[in-house]
Amino acid sequence: MVAQVAETAMAREIAEIPAGAARLLQKRTEFQNIAEKIRARRPRVVAVCGRGSSGHVGVYLRYLFETQLRLLVSSAAPSVVTAYRRPPDMSDALFVLISQSGRSPDLVMATQGARSAGALTLAVVNDVTSPAAATADFVLPIEAGPEKAVAATKTVALSMVAIALLAAALTQDTELEKALERLPDRLQKALTCDWSSWGNCVGDARAAFVAARGYGLGTAREIALKVTETLQVPALGFSAAELRHGPRAAIKPETPVLVLRQADECAPTVDDLVKDLLDAGETVFVAGGPTSTLPWIGDDHPLTDPITMLVPAYRAIEAAARRRGLDPDHPEHLTKVTRTL
Repeated sequence: MVAQVAETAMAREIAEIPAGAARLLQKRTEFQNIAEKIRARRPRVVAVCGRGSSGHVGVYLRYLFETQLRLLVSSAAPSVVTAYRRPPDMSDALFVLISQSGRSPDLVMATQGARSAGALTLAVVNDVTSPAAATADFVLPIEAGPEKAVAATKTVALSMVAIALLAAALTQDTELEKALERLPDRLQKALTCDWSSWGNCVGDARAAFVAARGYGLGTAREIALKVTETLQVPALGFSAAELRHGPRAAIKPETPVLVLRQADECAPTVDDLVKDLLDAGETVFVAGGPTSTLPWIGDDHPLTDPITMLVPAYRAIEAAARRRGLDPDHPEHLTKVTRTL
């Protein structure tokens, strides 16, 4: 089947994700080389630095590295270096910078500070000529090509693919490697999944929630951010476990919940959340699993399905923005490169 006609830069860039994933799969030698250098340093901890969508990729990295490599992962706070000027000792750390542009001064300074403090530094970037790339010990290019829409889509998905490829190289997990081989085709098929029932509902809502657990949490937070910046609807992404606590009080039938489910050990608790929300009469949309209410291509590997789920969600958000008369390429008050310090 043919994907939707690319009417906006955002739509075109979403449609480019499958081909971008296929390109990354051809770069496995580079991933293996970086993996060997990381293994040689034998880091005891990993610090991840990224803001916004890149920070959501960092959440995905955390679950992969902690479960597959048994390495403790922490989110780095750039202000520790840029404002407080007190970088911690990072002599046994792998510092991973994730950035689309690699040009925000705080991220560049945080990478410089980490390297000076003894960390092995890796930049996961789209622009290999960026200051952040020049600062890091190693660069893992995602090769997404130019991204014109302010709302990042293909750079986010391909950053996650790159992280999964690095994890596979570090662990030599053959099942994950096979799943990554299937990923470009699954991403292409995901372009045909129509989640407009959710997108239109969210576009008309006063607020929205996205829930997932484990490997899907970064994806949930990323989708919530895209709803907020592209549809101008306040949205929050939560762990399916965390949503049962304080946030549950804010969920009403008029605040739809998108639940993402990958087939792993977290699935039963996600299923329980869906049942409880439906029993309470809430508005729930489910992606993945046997009770999926949204069109889905069937479950595959739990480490790669959260990447695939980005595609129909992005498409639904882009279409809902156009339906509401909004410009998905140029959300209000936002620029492509956010320079903070």
